[in-house]
Amino acid sequence: MRALVVGGGIGGLAAAVALHRRGWSVQVWEREPQFGELGAGLSLWPNAMRALDALGLADRVRELGAVERGGGVRDRSGRWLSRTDNAEIERRHGWPLIVVHRADLHTTLLDALPASALRPNTALTDMVQTEGFDLVVGADGLHSTVRRLCWPAAPVPRYTGSTSWRAVTEPLDDPPAEGAVTWGAGERFGFTAMTGGRFYCFATGRTAPYGRRGLDELRERFGDWPEPIPRLLAATTAVVRRDLYDLPPLRSYADGRVALLGDAAHAMTPSLGQGACQALEDAVTLAAVGLAGYDRLRLRRTQAIVRKSARLSAVSQWSWPPAVRARDIAARLTPAAATLRAMDPVLGWTLNA
Repeated sequence: MRALVVGGGIGGLAAAVALHRRGWSVQVWEREPQFGELGAGLSLWPNAMRALDALGLADRVRELGAVERGGGVRDRSGRWLSRTDNAEIERRHGWPLIVVHRADLHTTLLDALPASALRPNTALTDMVQTEGFDLVVGADGLHSTVRRLCWPAAPVPRYTGSTSWRAVTEPLDDPPAEGAVTWGAGERFGFTAMTGGRFYCFATGRTAPYGRRGLDELRERFGDWPEPIPRLLAATTAVVRRDLYDLPPLRSYADGRVALLGDAAHAMTPSLGQGACQALEDAVTLAAVGLAGYDRLRLRRTQAIVRKSARLSAVSQWSWPPAVRARDIAARLTPAAATLRAMDPVLGWTLNA
């Protein structure tokens, strides 16, 4: 059986590895001249680690990443609104929260494939090119060519009104003891430890799309936020800025011999840190159950997570002062156990082939 995976990002490579290990002959087409991954850090929650375990790569990824031991949410003044015992996440779900550089995960997936499977500088422009393949996997992102060609009536991505900034700091001599997400009015800023004394920083804010000021813009918006945010920004030399889009729900992720996965199927806001995690789930599920069972296992789950992420994104970026005060009070009054229980359906995923 021959499979074509269109798109050489994390979801596409994971699908290729999963199919390859089940005996498929796989090609991965990447339109860029080289396989690579832009971005900064990446949070891999227990559901993603289970998917990587199904690929035989979880232990390797854990070696490359850092375990997030604690964290929570703070208000604009730096006061804690809620705290999270991440050891409890591991007790409940068997895996900790791992923070890894996107490039390290990407390289790990590349190394699990034979060089003959990788076809850089190869773009899909017409489905005629896919003749001879038994399965075509559209893992080509938000503006998917596969989706446009095979789902011509599908809704187009929509701008959420927010932009994200992602960066990795230089090593810090006196690193913060734990990570946190700080909620402001229309903005939020988070940070979490990586290996080597570095920190992964991520921020979102309401703004017009297509801005290009990068690090200057980030420092202007967040430079006067509570410590350690100014110190983290001072140790940052480059930032990836991306306008945030989501994808209205599709009726199906599979049609004939074609399947969509990752952002091509269910692009979501980054509030839950589940974008790459869901792509990894997609990949191992598709290889395990094939096209016949893919929608049954993935459609409702991923679209529920898209909605959950959108709700959290909206709440965390409220800007009307009375709403911000009410949100912060509610966060302080919500028991940590209730927050963990609310995430159980997301983090408790297992591969039920």
